[in-house]
Amino acid sequence: MNRPSMVRAHQQVLIDHPKHRKPSNPASRLSRSLSNLLHLHIETPQRSHLSCTNWDLVCQEKQSMPVMSPKEDISYMWQQLHGSNDWHNLLDPLPPCLRREIVKYGEFAQATYDAFDFDPFSEYCGSCRYNLNKLFEQLGLTKHGYKVCKYIYAMSHVNLPGWLERSHWVDTWSKDSNWMGYVAISDDEETRRIGRRDIAVAWRGTVAPSEWYEDFQRKLEPIGDGDAKVEHGFHTIYTSKSDSTRYNKSSASEQVMKEVTRLVQLYRDNGEEVSLTITGHSLGGALALLNAYEAGKSLPGLPISVISFGAPRVGNIAFRDELQDMGIKTLRVVNKQDIVPRMPGIVFNESLERFDDFTGTLDWVYTHVGSELKVDIQSSPYLKHGLNLAGFHCLETYLHLVDGFHGSCSTFRSDAKRDVALVNKACDMLVDELRIPHCWYQLANKGLVPNAHGRWVKPTRKPEDIPSPCS
Repeated sequence: MNRPSMVRAHQQVLIDHPKHRKPSNPASRLSRSLSNLLHLHIETPQRSHLSCTNWDLVCQEKQSMPVMSPKEDISYMWQQLHGSNDWHNLLDPLPPCLRREIVKYGEFAQATYDAFDFDPFSEYCGSCRYNLNKLFEQLGLTKHGYKVCKYIYAMSHVNLPGWLERSHWVDTWSKDSNWMGYVAISDDEETRRIGRRDIAVAWRGTVAPSEWYEDFQRKLEPIGDGDAKVEHGFHTIYTSKSDSTRYNKSSASEQVMKEVTRLVQLYRDNGEEVSLTITGHSLGGALALLNAYEAGKSLPGLPISVISFGAPRVGNIAFRDELQDMGIKTLRVVNKQDIVPRMPGIVFNESLERFDDFTGTLDWVYTHVGSELKVDIQSSPYLKHGLNLAGFHCLETYLHLVDGFHGSCSTFRSDAKRDVALVNKACDMLVDELRIPHCWYQLANKGLVPNAHGRWVKPTRKPEDIPSPCS
């Protein structure tokens, strides 16, 4: 099938094997330049020390293992797991209960990719493939005990080349908007297990690593009334709206805050304790931080946490300080080999803070927020170790590494539960001995189905899965 636009963009930087190499182009030259500038430690691909026989045994063992551990009651410590103490002494080593929560929110973020219609030959390109009442059921996420209650749509007034391919159809579901994420709420059983009613917001990201430098090395612009500033492109996606559009008469910001505010009031009025957990990968991680900032301003006293994966820097030092003053907790999961968390501000970043005594506070310097959980490609025996910027940045790679992480001084967990095959959904990171095809997550027959006359055509969506106007 037509692979998602994210995958096609990623293929521009797949240079870890000679057969993938193409004549030099700006994207590949940029990737190599960034690797040199960032001093990335990349090993030459090597054949695993395990024999094929041992790999067969590994595969058989993994196939007979449940994909997740039994859930446990964490209600007595939910504040600590939600970051009340900035996850102090909880990240290295990483306790199983926190690991499972991080993976849970990561899978919520992954759902924004898995359900997104990237097919430019589809009249619904840019929308979610499924009705919100079926999203988790279609993606196998009902095990987490949440219900989707609102979809979020976004648009942009700035030129962002490559962040989304538009449909080739003349009459499409929308010429302006894209499905950007959703709001979900924990059900009664999950609420009892985790100790509070949790509102989860998941944001989608689409930009390939080689595009960050050109697309988002932009200016910082003010947010709020103080000195806080954030990256212009991120803020534009979050706040853009137009009366002439069908899905963005209100901005993504207004859509998400209206629903979060409604849910907070609903459950607080019922006497329940409520939390807000916002997650996203890549660009989605940046939008998650903007969402948390706005929620902190609008809903004081609400416990708010951000769990992001491979997210870039978003704002300046004053933006970070305001988030901290509002009590917003941020946990950034960062792959050591991924270049996106080092951008924007690849040169001018938080490392310049050490010179504050001489320069004063630099309000134009990008800086990260919160605590960091660092994972490493080199730790997993299942992953190739060559240069693969796309694979380093893929969310499924992140989730695999988190699932296998115990501590910085420990080896990859032998009892890691998550299915290893998921890593190759949209990249080529697994060692060949596992015999898992790369970029395997795709619709059968490239999305074509035979109609009543035996002709192969694009299927029509069920009425409930067709995007409808926002109320």
